[in-house]
Amino acid sequence: MIGLQDHWMGRDRKFPDDLTPEIEENAIELLARVNMLLERFGDVNLKVASGWRPPEVNAKTAGAALKSKHMTGHAIDLVDPDGDLDQWCLDNQSELELLQLWQEHPAATKNWCHLQSIPPKSGNRVFYP
Repeated sequence: MIGLQDHWMGRDRKFPDDLTPEIEENAIELLARVNMLLERFGDVNLKVASGWRPPEVNAKTAGAALKSKHMTGHAIDLVDPDGDLDQWCLDNQSELELLQLWQEHPAATKNWCHLQSIPPKSGNRVFYP
C-alpha cells in the first residue's frame, strides 16, 4: 500500500510552506483510489517514482507539465519497468472509470505508470500529454 509519506517523498519536510491542506486532501483521495486499483491489479507493493511535486521540484523535472497534477496532489507515477500495470490499466479501463482514475498513455511514460484523480483536458480515460 502506498501511504502519504511515500507520496510526499520527503518533500513535505523540505517544502512545508508549499504543502497546503487542500493538497493533502487531494493526495489522500488519490491514494485511496490508487491503492484500490493496485489491489485489483494484484500488486500492492509498487514503489512511487514521483509523487507530490512542489513548484520548485516540478520546474526541475524533465518533461513535467507546467501545470502538472503532481503539484496539486492529484497525480502519481508508479515504477513499472516492464509495463505490466500500464498494460493492465489499458486492458481494464472499466476499473479506471469505476475508481475515477485517468492514465497517461504508456507510450509517453516508459518505465512508470502515471495515474491521476482528475480528468485531463481531453476527458479521455487514457490520454496523451
